[in-house]
Amino acid sequence: MPDRKILVAEGLTKRFGAVTVVDDVSFSVAAGEVLGILGPNGAGKTTLFNLISGDLAANGGELSLDGSRLSAEPPYRRCQRGIGRTYQVPQPFGAMTAFENLLVPAMMSAHLRETEAYDHCAQVLRDCGLWDHANTPAGSLTLLNRKRLELARALAGKPKLLLLDEIAGGLTDAEGAELVALIRRVRDQGVTIIWIEHVLHALMAVADRILVLNFGAKIAEGAPDEVMQNPEVQRVYMGIEA
Repeated sequence: MPDRKILVAEGLTKRFGAVTVVDDVSFSVAAGEVLGILGPNGAGKTTLFNLISGDLAANGGELSLDGSRLSAEPPYRRCQRGIGRTYQVPQPFGAMTAFENLLVPAMMSAHLRETEAYDHCAQVLRDCGLWDHANTPAGSLTLLNRKRLELARALAGKPKLLLLDEIAGGLTDAEGAELVALIRRVRDQGVTIIWIEHVLHALMAVADRILVLNFGAKIAEGAPDEVMQNPEVQRVYMGIEA
């Protein structure tokens, strides 16, 4: 595993009024690594992603991407610097086709020329199982295909850091296996991944390390098997009493 750190978070904190949703969380992700994030509903996982992507501003702490300070950058600059993400609820441009949805990040985030962007987006659609829907308006896609499009849009921007927020939810076992294979290919291309997921077997099949949150605080971090044997993780995530 390379030692170069793509993302470093130090003491990240986010409060909404008197409620602390992310509580002094520190971690780092090495280049080419897949970091899984687990935790019960309301643990602060998506809020942590929102702090990384710039959708929310932190109340405390610091973020750096490739050694450069990130916290002051707006979301569009973070995209341009190589952060791509998916959302739990897909957010495509509904009136645009699936292909057109990919052209936006390919040209604005990855800075590809038009002909390069067309070829790249066509390949991403194939990889994500959407080639047959390339000319379908995104708003008329099924929920499953909107989820696929959400992943495709993130990949179209050629991210160096990919944030996946429960992308496996609602997939069949066969579709989940295809997703795991795709994420492995993305990792093998050198993309660093942070993946929030409740489909545990999918996450365990890919993740190099796992970080567990509960009530906004980090309660465990380490190798997947080691973390899942942690009594506190078993108690808060699986409801197993020590």
